[in-house]
Order: sequence, then C-alpha cells, then structure tokens
Amino acid sequence: MPDSHPQPPPPSSSSGPADPGSLLLCGARLTDGRTVDVRLSGGRIEAVGTAGSLTGDGTRASGSRVDLSGYLLLPAPAEPHAHGDTALSADQDGPASYEAEDVQRRATEAALLQLGHGATALRAHVRVGDVQELNALAAVLQARRALRGLTELTTVAMPRLLTGVAGADGLAILRDALKMGASVVGGCPDLDPDPTGYVEAVLEVASEHGCPVDLHTDATDPARLSRYAAMAGGLRPGVTLSPCGGLGRLPAETASRAADQLAAAGVTVVCLPQGGCGGVERRGTAPVRLLRAAGVRIAAGSGALQDVSNPVGRGDPFEAAYLLASRHGLRPEDAYDCVSASARAVLGLPEVRVEAGFPAELLAVRGERLAAALSLAYSRIVVHRGRVVARTSAVREYCNSAATAELGLPRQGRGELS
Repeated sequence: MPDSHPQPPPPSSSSGPADPGSLLLCGARLTDGRTVDVRLSGGRIEAVGTAGSLTGDGTRASGSRVDLSGYLLLPAPAEPHAHGDTALSADQDGPASYEAEDVQRRATEAALLQLGHGATALRAHVRVGDVQELNALAAVLQARRALRGLTELTTVAMPRLLTGVAGADGLAILRDALKMGASVVGGCPDLDPDPTGYVEAVLEVASEHGCPVDLHTDATDPARLSRYAAMAGGLRPGVTLSPCGGLGRLPAETASRAADQLAAAGVTVVCLPQGGCGGVERRGTAPVRLLRAAGVRIAAGSGALQDVSNPVGRGDPFEAAYLLASRHGLRPEDAYDCVSASARAVLGLPEVRVEAGFPAELLAVRGERLAAALSLAYSRIVVHRGRVVARTSAVREYCNSAATAELGLPRQGRGELS
C-alpha cells in the first residue's frame, strides 16, 4: 500500500436529503474549540456544520443520530505495532500456544480490545517459520476476515533466520507468507548471525513484491543502524524501524548523527512508550524529540499486549500519547499525532481530518480539550467506515458531601452511593 496522503474529494453540500445509511454526530467539540454537527455517509465525512445546522434534513427521523455533547471528536488512532499471535498469553503456563484456534481467538480478542480503545486499524507482527511454520499467520488472517467491517487488520511476516543454510528455509516461508496474504515483510535482524544479510534479504523480497518493510531493532549499534539506513534509503512503499530504544542510551552526538541518517533515508521510527516486545532484548523508548528535530517521522505503538514481554500491556494508544507528553515532553497535539496521523501513514492509510470528504475514521472521547482527554479518556465512541463500532462508558460517582454541593463540582451518574 502506498505511503501517501491523497487529497479528499470535493466536499459535499450540507443541503439535500440525508442518505438512508447516513449517521449524524451532533454537538461534538473539535480541537479548535468549535462545536459542530458531522454527517457521515458512504464511509466518509459528508458534511460538517455548526451545531444544529444538519438536523433538519431527515437524519433525525431516521434514528441514525449520536449525541456527542460533552465529547471531543478526533481522527481515530491506529496501532502500528501489535503482536496478534502472542497477545493475551501472559497467564498461560509455559510458552504461548500456537494452536490455530488459540492464536485466532487471542488475535481477535486483542484487536477488539484495541478497537475499544479507538484504534480502527492495526498492524500485527506474526512469527513465521520454525515450529509454527505458517500456522500462526493463517490464524491471524482468519481473525482479519472475521473482523472485517469492525477494524482494518494487516499482518507483518516475521521469519527468525534469513541467512546461512537455515536461512534458505526462512526465505521460502517468507515468500509463501506473502502469497498467503501477509502484506508487510519484517523480522528481527539483530537476532540473525548476519544482521546485514538479513536486512538485504528482507529488502530484496519486499522489492520483488512491492510491499513495505517493518523491522525490529533496539538500535544499540550505531554502525549497524547506519548500514540499515543506507540500505533502506529510497525503498518504496517505505521502511519502518521499531522500537529503537537503544538510541536513547547512545551518546548525544552519536544519536544525533544516527537520527540524521534515518531522516535522510526516509525511515519511519515506531516507538513503544508503554513497554517493549519480544523482538528486542532491552526496553526503553526512542529519543522522540531528537528524532523529530532531525526530521524523522515518529509514530507510537503499543508493543506487547499482556504477553511475557509485558504482562500488564494495555494496547491503548491514548496511554502511548499520554506517556509521550508526560515523560518525553511532546505537546499533546504532537503526542496524539504519533498515534493517529503518523500511525496511519505507517500503515499506508489516507489522512483523516474532521472535514468533509475525508474518511469517517473517528474517535469521540469525553472532554473539551485534548490535554484533558489524554489524561482521562475513559468514555469513548469509535467510528469505523462511517458507523459506530465500539463504545466504552465510564461513570464516576461520589457519595453526598457538603464540599461537592457547596462548590458545585461536576458529578456523573444517576444514583447515590450508600
């Protein structure tokens, strides 16, 4: 899939009868402070108008109307770094089961969990070769088919070895994985006896099939990282490296030079602020401010979701954005961009804005400002292809007290705690 941002079609007029399959989002607040109505039709945003301006065209009568008073409406996030085959396996005794039924169930449940958080698209890294051969990939692809219409799930084929005698089998399985339906070539070159040879093999296969590359590396070896960047330069539809936590442990001058090389090569870095994954030995978050200053595109992913690498992983893009803002000093807008616009670009998906003509991939979170939403985004309404596909509702209640009554503090809920 091309890594591009196509221009939206010309905006539709807000007048005329509503489409029978349309959905009206009423009274939503945008990040610029406006309160608007948004009409969706055919999987796209058909019209955006001032609050109350789009309700007189029959949409109210059809019943396809969602009241978003008190909600902030945002482009939906995407998940660029998931592990569908091992997700939700932390409680198992021993290694994660690779039985097809178990993998499909975990991959489906994990995708739905992340959809509930707001991610309407995700990229799942799946191991191929060794004992599991292509079984795990087949199971995740089956989960993808079952999830169609709810979320967009794409897969990265990750062979263990691609060089030497054993690497011949890995290359054959990698090509078979792409024929089966994997859409991205990936892996962990640092775990191969010949990391540079591994990357050469991946790039060759990706060039043959015209698909993106997504590699795991801790980036602790600046010379090796420099070779990766030189080899990846100019490859289309693009190369992604993650999580690159080792860059943050390098001397500042060395890390800065590596960032410049990655920027010149057009490589995207996906950081994992919520924790690591099984593809790297050490944890740590890439130096996002240094990389952004050098011109490297930065996206943020979740990494391990309750597997042995991170038994408490949440898979929540809002937590990733929160950590980028709170720990790494990004502005809330830039932090959210890492899990939304930049993450969608990694997946080769079109840009989303809350404007007429753009894809109806949206997330409504309770709150008035983005900073507050990153802090307390508990209630969420998720829109994929123009329809509501997930809701999460959180209610906070307090017992009666003179303090809350006298100060007029906000309350939620209809009952009283005893």
